[in-house]
Amino acid sequence: MISAVVLAAGEGKRMKSEKIKVIHKALGKEIIQWVLDAAKGAGVQDICVVVGNKEEQVREVLGETVSYARQAEQKGTGHAVQMAEDFLKAHKGTVMLLCGDVPLVTASSLQGMLEKHQKEGNACTVMTAVVENPKGYGRIARDEEGVFAEIVEHRDCTPAQLEIRECNAGMYCVETEELLEALGNLTCDNNQKEYYLTDITKLLRQAGKPVGTYILENEKEMMGVNDRIQLAMVTEELRDRYVKKQMAEGVTFLKPDSCFVSPDAVIGQDTIIYPNCIIEGNTVIGKDCVIGPDSRFCDAVIGDGTEIQKSVILESTIGNGVKIGPFAYIRPGNEIGDKVKIGDFVELKKAKVASGTKIPHLTYLGDATIGEDCNFACGVVTANYDGSNKFQTKIGDRCFVGCNVNLVAPVTIEDDAYIAAGSTITETVPEKAMAIARARQVNKEGWVTVKGKYKRKK
Repeated sequence: MISAVVLAAGEGKRMKSEKIKVIHKALGKEIIQWVLDAAKGAGVQDICVVVGNKEEQVREVLGETVSYARQAEQKGTGHAVQMAEDFLKAHKGTVMLLCGDVPLVTASSLQGMLEKHQKEGNACTVMTAVVENPKGYGRIARDEEGVFAEIVEHRDCTPAQLEIRECNAGMYCVETEELLEALGNLTCDNNQKEYYLTDITKLLRQAGKPVGTYILENEKEMMGVNDRIQLAMVTEELRDRYVKKQMAEGVTFLKPDSCFVSPDAVIGQDTIIYPNCIIEGNTVIGKDCVIGPDSRFCDAVIGDGTEIQKSVILESTIGNGVKIGPFAYIRPGNEIGDKVKIGDFVELKKAKVASGTKIPHLTYLGDATIGEDCNFACGVVTANYDGSNKFQTKIGDRCFVGCNVNLVAPVTIEDDAYIAAGSTITETVPEKAMAIARARQVNKEGWVTVKGKYKRKK
């Protein structure tokens, strides 16, 4: 069995936040969730997260998907793993030791480390990377034959060791029994008075156990998050990674570095994405779509051949061949049929709109069911809320609703009905009827002069 212990007990003071560091989001997903997803992708079956400061925030995000161990006092990374002793005793075999603040590590790299660990029969395998600027990282010291010797912390390096560019990435594969033995022998005999996890490699070698290394191909995968600047850096790296992934699958981005795409999004071939688009959550976009600039989607499903310009779509389903925008606001809970037109400054909320209907501009439809081939003129509003309760508006097929019409729910408009401009509709409009609900115009001759409301300026 492959298990993992993920360290997430650090306070993260440099984030300057009421939220613990590992639950801040990078590209829409919590930092620690990136690590857990990579571990699961590498074949890890059970995970223990070591929590400490503000642990309730981590538990709220991860729920019951993992086990937990608590580090009440911050006494170093070795001490943190010691807190997971009960979990380790119950999970014989190989355990990965991972950092909860390293969201760029990939499943393929973790799997590569695991495979090398198993192939070489190591007691411990250390993930390393050759970096351009190794300042601050522990160095990987090797013997004359190039075999791993030890990890030397930056502050303890000799001048010669400071020149080493191979660094400790802070992630390991270890055999559980050997790990438990090494953890029991850790000491805090150092300047920080902490129990260093890196010391397990020295203890294992002293016991004659084989310790090897796995070198990352991409050094960026070891990048941790300690402050908002680093959070922005890893977010940018993730953004670039997933935009390029979509491009490799046949999606065109006119300005790739301006767009954000969720790792869980699916986009069809030959869809064109204009600049400054944000595609979040489990959004699905069909093929041959055109997504205009400055659009944002979250958990939306969009059919084939749809064109969307400068609009927001949230938790709604859009059919094929639909035209939306610019400046449309599709709130959660909408179901839009094929070949529907939703124009500028239209807002929809929990509306079901059947195929062929046109809602060109300046309209609000909420809690409404609308049939096929209807036509809405400018300024139509469903008055669906009385201050306490929401009510439904039902509109049949092939209806025409004129300008500046108020539909006061609950109300039904039957098939092929017409509603005259300026009407306020409160009762059922029968099939093929035309409803007019407005006061007759009255002109008061000379009213302005009599009341003195208007004086011409000289």
